[in-house]
Order: sequence, then structure tokens, then C-alpha cells
Amino acid sequence: MTASIALFTRDLRVHDNPVLTAACADGDAVVPLFVLDTELLDKVRHAPNRMRFLVAALSELDAELRSRGGRLIVRRGRIAEVVAQVAREVRAHRVHLAADVTSYSVERSAALRDRLAEIRCDLRLHPASITAVDATALRPDTGRTHYAIFTPYFRRWLDTPMRRPLAAPKALTVPAVESAELPAPGELCADPGSPSLAVGGETTGRKLLAQWLSGPVRQYEATKDLPAHDGTSGLSPYLHFGCLSAAEVVHRTDATDPGGLAFVRQIAWRDFYHQVLADRPEVAVEDYRPAFEPWQRDSHAVAAWKAGRTGLPMVDAGMRQLTEQGWMPGRARLIAASFLVKTLRIDWRIGARHFERWLVDGDIANNRMNWQWMAGTGTDTRSSRVLNPLRQAERFDPDGDYVRRWLPELAGLPGAEIHRPWRAGMLSGDYPPPIVEFNGM
Repeated sequence: MTASIALFTRDLRVHDNPVLTAACADGDAVVPLFVLDTELLDKVRHAPNRMRFLVAALSELDAELRSRGGRLIVRRGRIAEVVAQVAREVRAHRVHLAADVTSYSVERSAALRDRLAEIRCDLRLHPASITAVDATALRPDTGRTHYAIFTPYFRRWLDTPMRRPLAAPKALTVPAVESAELPAPGELCADPGSPSLAVGGETTGRKLLAQWLSGPVRQYEATKDLPAHDGTSGLSPYLHFGCLSAAEVVHRTDATDPGGLAFVRQIAWRDFYHQVLADRPEVAVEDYRPAFEPWQRDSHAVAAWKAGRTGLPMVDAGMRQLTEQGWMPGRARLIAASFLVKTLRIDWRIGARHFERWLVDGDIANNRMNWQWMAGTGTDTRSSRVLNPLRQAERFDPDGDYVRRWLPELAGLPGAEIHRPWRAGMLSGDYPPPIVEFNGM
């Protein structure tokens, strides 16, 4: 019996999974393997929401595999050594793995390739498993090694043929091999998480996708920037963990509809940042463009921002939602980020780390490049962009419904008055005064 290994990382699904499909076709038996990589777990030891979501996603993946006669094999340790050990146990001739773009992922692939070569086992990387389009496939005609501007990238992306979604395997043969129990969330991270965090995996994600595509997506263009309307899909955690395939999501979305096209555009933004990071992995921690002004140090202002106590309701509402749910809509992320990096002049890396502490969809490429975009050190050519939270509130939360939901101490203020509680004579014990001033106060 010939065996191959499907090594799951950020592709925790059986539908449209190039890694699993190739592994199933590669031998008589397949080992669906997930390694609790101790080195990686150490890097995310203070991200409880992602760890809770991971455990739920692994549980749903195991259930999907068992419904097909298989099961998920779970091991713990240094990934290269663990995979090599499993390969020896089942005499696997090849390991299949999704290609990824972070520095850690690239180093992991190199370590796996070297270690597996010692036992004469091949490693095969599968592009476009985590993104809709291969992160290294699109190059501008200018000769640059990546697109630095989104609009021409998006045009090229739309014209690039994408593979059709792959069917989930109907049946699996898994050889006799030991597996650890699925971990409890607290085993991976003891830090307290968000009390209202929504968790799930492939089964949950596919139901949410079907619901989204059945009608709400058609309103996306009109409601995506209105936080009170809950007009976004909420699918980003499922894409981050690969419970949903980005390629399948694009394939199933009607891009001839304005709402569908706007939604697909967000998938393209995700791919765009992955292709930037694939070419320049150092920008996960370094400025893509030099900062024009030095960053400031203000621990009290940072603490107020993290706690949602800046005195600017539109900023604070987003930060409270982040802590409560482990998620926030895109417009709220932009407002909160602009306040930290453009108004307070705090280093974007501090904001990025805080978001990754709480965000269940805390993706390195998207989170850090979006922070740089807002900080003026990223790919955005309008580096002077500043979002006034009062103007943003007037435009995107005109009746105060979003703020009212997340700042209960202000709920008694009527309509748009909630955005300027200082005019209503709010006592600082109930809600703090603004820590900075803006035009329009």
C-alpha cells in the first residue's frame, strides 16, 4: 500500500482543497495530518480567539473526514520532525502542503523539504490553496516583482483564469496510525478570549456562505461601510483558517451584480496583500515606505485606545466590539487604525499586534499591510489620509445606532447627539472626555 500525507495548515477543509485532492490521488491511502506546531503556537500564545476558532475548525474538519471514512490525525511537536516521523510510520512517499507567504511559512517549507529528503520523501507545495490566485503568479508589465498599486492588480486579477472548485473526496482510506486527542482551547492559550466570539469550521462556514450568497451579498456595495447594518459577510475568519476556499467563494459569487463585484473585490484585496508579502516578506514587520514623521510614545493614549475609552465614540465602539466579539467590520477597523497612527502618531506595529491579539481573522498579510496602508507607510499613495471620527460617524453612523450598541453608557443620548457626548454634559465618570480635539467638536 502506498501512502501520502495531506498536511493541513491554513486549509482546514475537504471541499476545494488542492492538498487533500492531490494526496488522495497520490496513493492507496492518505494521512490527513495536522501538527500542533509548538514553535508556531509559541508565536500566537496570546491570541485566544484564534486558538478557540482553530479548535472548532479542527473538530469540524475531523467530522467531515469521518463522514467519508477517514479521520484527522493530530500530533504535537516541531513540525519537520513530527511530519518525518509520521512519514516513516506509514512509509509515505510524498507530503502535500499548501503554499503560504509569511516568513515563517517559507522557512517551514524549507525545513520540511530538507528533513523529508533525508528519508527519501518528497514535499509538494500547492499554490492557490490559501488565496484565490497564486500569490506569485501575477507580475506587472513594468518589470517590477509585484504590484504595488491595487487597481491595476485587480484588473489583471479579474482577467486571470481561476481553477474550478475541486469536489470533496467521496471516501478516504487512512492507514492505522496514532493520533492525539483534539486539544481544548485552554490548552493552546490560557488568556481570556472574547465573551461573544463566534467559532466554527468548514461546516459552519459553508452554511454562512450559502446564506450570504442567497441574498445579502446583493446589498454589500450599499451597506458594507455601515457598521450598524451588519452588512459584511463575516466570512473572514473562515477564509483565514481555510475553512472556506477563496477560489470557490469567487467562483460562487455573481460578480455581474454590483454587490457581488464589491465582495469579490475584497477577496482580491486579500490576494493583493499576499502577493506583496510573497515578494517582500520583511514588510510584515518593516515599513514598506519610509515613515514621514517619527512615531510618538504615549502609553496612556494607547491604553485608552485599547480599552475603548478615548472619548471619541466612533473609535471606542469599534474597539469595544473587538474585545467583545473578536471581530469588527472593515469601516470600524479603518477608523480605529487612523486614530491611532494618524492622530496619536503611534507606531502601526503596536496597533497591528493588538488587533492580532483579539481578531479571530488576524491574518499577517492583510492585517499588517492594512495597518501600513492607513499609517502611510504601505502601498497607499495617499499617505496623508486622515479619517476624522466625527465626520466618519456623520457619514456612516448618522443615527448613532452602531455606537449605541457598543457604548451602553451613552445609549440614552438621542440620534446623532451620541457622537458628541461632551455637548450633552456627560460626566467623566460615565464616559471620558476626548483625549484629542478634532474639527467639528
